[in-house]
Amino acid sequence: MAQTIGFIGLGIMGRPMAKNLLKAGHPVVVHSRSQGPVDELVGAGAKRASSAKEVAGQVDVLITMLPNSPEVELVALGSDGIIEGASNGEGVSNGEGAKKGLLYLDMSTISPLVSQKVGKALAAKGVRMLDAPVSGGEKGAIDAALSIMVGGEKADFDAALPIFQALGKTITHLGPLGAGGFTKLANQIIVAVNLTALGEALTLARKAGLDRALTLKALGGGLAASKCLEQKTPNYVAGTYNPGFKIDLHFKDLGLIMESSRALGVPLPCTAVVQELFNALRVKGKGGLDHSGVITLLEELAGMPNPS
Repeated sequence: MAQTIGFIGLGIMGRPMAKNLLKAGHPVVVHSRSQGPVDELVGAGAKRASSAKEVAGQVDVLITMLPNSPEVELVALGSDGIIEGASNGEGVSNGEGAKKGLLYLDMSTISPLVSQKVGKALAAKGVRMLDAPVSGGEKGAIDAALSIMVGGEKADFDAALPIFQALGKTITHLGPLGAGGFTKLANQIIVAVNLTALGEALTLARKAGLDRALTLKALGGGLAASKCLEQKTPNYVAGTYNPGFKIDLHFKDLGLIMESSRALGVPLPCTAVVQELFNALRVKGKGGLDHSGVITLLEELAGMPNPS
């Protein structure tokens, strides 16, 4: 019998992920601040819940996909949160709190230190936790092709693996709780710097009079090829940057990266410059653009209006 899965946070990533769990045959209980996605998932067969606590009381596995550390702490440890009603692993299953043996998968990108704090608090109440942030953007979420980076106990990872397989293709257990988060931060360095390099390269090419689609085709056939180039080519060709992953959210990740780098004593000079470029985009009111939209700032610096 398929496990009942709770899903909290139905944004750009969470909504298609929850849909893929339904497609895989899991009963799904959903909760989110925005009711539109909740209504959509209920229409597709999910069950509605009014709080994280209510979700936790009805499910075997609970997934969160939330914007940042404070939201995860609130959902996990706050009023009407996952922790409420759990009592040293003897939680109930009537909606009054977390079920005994609940497995909690946080798939958000947050501070690994916060993941460890939340995990410790939940463990005292008998709730097991994995941090399992993802990469692949909206397309990866829709196609169930995400890369999932997991930290936590190996036995818990093994238990969660069939669920992860309904959501992604590259699923890696990286070590203890927090290891998934540190890996995701490393991933976000590469993506942010790559998108900025692409923006610089395409701005140079455009100012030299080159055709953008042909330039991208040529770059994609050599060592400059990347998943970023492949996925963002339609944005660059159209000159439109509707969000698959917002600049605001990547800027948040860059903040987590720099916070971790200082704590660990790791200088990140390229990342620091990119963080300021993303900051400038937010100041200009462009935080809602896709992160590939960093090119619009570079084009502006080069005296070229957006081609769209």
